[in-house]
Amino acid sequence: MTKGRDMRPNTTTEHLLAATDQRVGTSVTWLGHASVVLDLDGVRVLTDPLLRRHAGLLRRRGQVPAPGQWAGADAVLVSHLHHDHAEVGSLRLLPGVPVVAPEANTRWLLRHGVPTAVGLGDDQWWTVPGTSVQVRPVPAVHCHRPMPHRPNAATGFIVRSAETTVWFAGDTSWYPQMAQLDEMAGAPVDLALVPVGGWGPRLSGGHMGPVQAAQAMASCGARQAIPVHWGTLHAPASRSVPRGWMDRAGPAFVAACAQIAPQCQPVLLAPGERVNF
Repeated sequence: MTKGRDMRPNTTTEHLLAATDQRVGTSVTWLGHASVVLDLDGVRVLTDPLLRRHAGLLRRRGQVPAPGQWAGADAVLVSHLHHDHAEVGSLRLLPGVPVVAPEANTRWLLRHGVPTAVGLGDDQWWTVPGTSVQVRPVPAVHCHRPMPHRPNAATGFIVRSAETTVWFAGDTSWYPQMAQLDEMAGAPVDLALVPVGGWGPRLSGGHMGPVQAAQAMASCGARQAIPVHWGTLHAPASRSVPRGWMDRAGPAFVAACAQIAPQCQPVLLAPGERVNF
């Protein structure tokens, strides 16, 4: 990650890369919701891929991610098995790619057409095959809506290259051990991919809104952050939903960081946009 670069919270063309197959340094493409393409020195990691139009009953706003944005993944991270994070149809679009998940969830993935599932224990590091990029799980507190038909283990992940350390939070509420993420990673957190909203105007337990996400940035000391898990999915139309709710969480996180976590530079993306660090 280029140190000292101005990463103000906007999406001007100064921050966006032209479409190219070259993957140098660190870049991030947000595909919407919790799906992120993370390119670290030529290694491509894809988080919680939702590559098709919908996730169960939830509807996607906007276009389906173009295959050129996510093709060539070297590894996939699945934080937990809720339908909007472990969309089996999307995982099947990635044949042969290792799918890293909490150990308790891998048997379910194997039974449901994901033969490359790799289970990690709590403190276990895993190396993306043929590379020096490492991955390990870190805590996530996300147990308020247990599923009767899928295992319910949830985790975040640290992704670490020689130059950059990234925290993908998955779905979680704030927890005190976020202050120890740098110790778990073995390096300061350069970039956080942090959830700031949901698929409805009200969040259930086990999630963070904009203010809680900014508190998480203050706790972990992340230098930069991209807000995810907002503005993409919604439940079937309802007259009781406040107008404009889908567009609020990202900008609210930027404002909260200025007050609560001034050391963190938030980078606000729209689905499909890419930023180079």
